[in-house]
Amino acid sequence: MKKEKEIVVGYLQDEKPSPGKLLLYALQQVIVMFPATIAVALITGFQVSTTIFASGLATVCFVLISGKKIPMYYGSSFSYLSAISGLAAAQGYAKVNGILPTEAIQIAQFGIIASGLVSIAAGLLVKFSGRNAVEKVLPASITGSIAMIIGLTLAGNALKDAAPVAEASGVLASGWVWAVSLATLFSTILFSRYLKGFLGQLPLLLGAGVGCIFSAVIYWVGGADYSLFRSLPPEALAASAWKLGDGSIFAMPAFSFPKVSWAAVAAIMPIAIATIPESTAHIYQLDIYVNDLAAKKGKKKYNLADMLDRNLIGDGICDMISGFVGGPAGTNYGENISTMAITKVFSIPVLIAASVIAMVISFFTPLIKIIYGIPTAVIGGLEIYLFGAIAAQGIAIMIDKKVDMFSAKNIAVIASIMVIGVGGQYAFSGNIPFFGMNVPCIAGAAIFGIILNLILSIGEKKEKAK
Repeated sequence: MKKEKEIVVGYLQDEKPSPGKLLLYALQQVIVMFPATIAVALITGFQVSTTIFASGLATVCFVLISGKKIPMYYGSSFSYLSAISGLAAAQGYAKVNGILPTEAIQIAQFGIIASGLVSIAAGLLVKFSGRNAVEKVLPASITGSIAMIIGLTLAGNALKDAAPVAEASGVLASGWVWAVSLATLFSTILFSRYLKGFLGQLPLLLGAGVGCIFSAVIYWVGGADYSLFRSLPPEALAASAWKLGDGSIFAMPAFSFPKVSWAAVAAIMPIAIATIPESTAHIYQLDIYVNDLAAKKGKKKYNLADMLDRNLIGDGICDMISGFVGGPAGTNYGENISTMAITKVFSIPVLIAASVIAMVISFFTPLIKIIYGIPTAVIGGLEIYLFGAIAAQGIAIMIDKKVDMFSAKNIAVIASIMVIGVGGQYAFSGNIPFFGMNVPCIAGAAIFGIILNLILSIGEKKEKAK
C-alpha cells in the first residue's frame, strides 16, 4: 500500500492564504504587537493613535524595502524609553494627562530620525564587508544569547501583566486574575499543540478569545468590581489632528513634524547601536524557522541571514519614517517572530494586511478601544508563551550554528551576556548605571559580549593552524 504524502501546514513568504484566513492571521499579528506598541506610547507620552499608524506604515515600507522577502513586523522599541524620558526632562517638558506637549515630541522626532542613520550605516557596512566579517563580530554565541536575554528580560513584564495587582481591588485582589491568565496560557498552548490545519495556525487569537470569554463570565457573575476589561484614557486621543464630531467614532492621528534639536541627536541616536545585535538575532531566528518549513515543503533555502544588510537598512529607514510622522523609534518585533515560528505563517501578504489593519485602527476610536480593552491578564497569558519562545529561539540559533558549549571562550561570552542582560533588568530595572550613564541592559550585555569575544579571539587562528 502506497504511503500518503504528509501535508505540510504553513505559509512561506511568497505564499498567500485565502482572504478569510489571511484576515484572521493578520488580526492575530496585530493583537500580538499591540500591547508593547501601546505601552511604549503610554510610557513615553507619545500619541497612541499616531504610534499605531507609524507602526503599520513602517512595516509596509520595510516589506517593500526587503523586496517582499523578509517577514518582519516593525513596532515601537523599549530600548529608547529612558533616552526619550531623559531628553524631555532635560528640556523642561513634562507629560500632561499622560501625553507630552507636541513640541517635546517634535524634538524627540529629530533624534529618532537621526538614530535611523546608525542602522543604515551598519547595514551598508555589512553589505560591503560581507556576512563572514559580521559573523566574526556577531557569532551565534552572541546573537543566540542576545535573543535569549530579550525573552528573559521581558519575563517580569509577562508575569506583571498576567497578575496586574499594583492597584488591587475587586477581581485583581483575588486569585481569579490568575485564572484568566492561566486559562489564556493553557488554551493557547493546547491549541498550538493539538489543533491541526487552519485552526492550528491561530492559537494566539483563539487563546486570547478564551481569555476574553473567561473574563466576560467573571464580569457577568461578579459585576463591575470584577471587570478586567480596560478603558482607553480620554487624553490618549485628545490631540487628534481632526475629529468627526467629538471623535468617538473617527479621529485622525496627531501627526507632527520633527523640530531640529542636536540635544535629541546626542541623547537618542546612540541607542540605535543596541538594536543592531537585536535585529541581527531576529534575522537569524527567522532564517532557521523559514528554512525548516521550506525543507519540509521540498523547496530551496531562502537564506534570510544573507539579507542582514537589507534588514538593518530597512530598520533604519523605518525609524526615520516613524520619526517623521510622530511615532517613536522601533525595531522588528520578537513577539511577531515568535507568532510566526509557532504558527508557521511567514506570509508577506499577512504582514501587509496586519499593517493595513493597524493603520485603519488608528483612525477609528472604537477599534482602538476594542483592542486596548483586552484584559491585561489575557495579554500576560500570551506573553508568557511568546517571550519564552523568543528565549527558546536563542537556544535554537546556537544549536543550528553548532556552537561549541565546551569552549571556554563561548562559555565566557554566553555567561557574561546572560548575567549582564538578565541581571541588569532585575537589579536596575533595565538601565545599568555606568560612569554616570544609564546603559540599557540588552545594549550593555551585547556590547560587552562583542568586546569580550573579540579579545578572546586574538590568536585563535594561529592556534587552529598548528
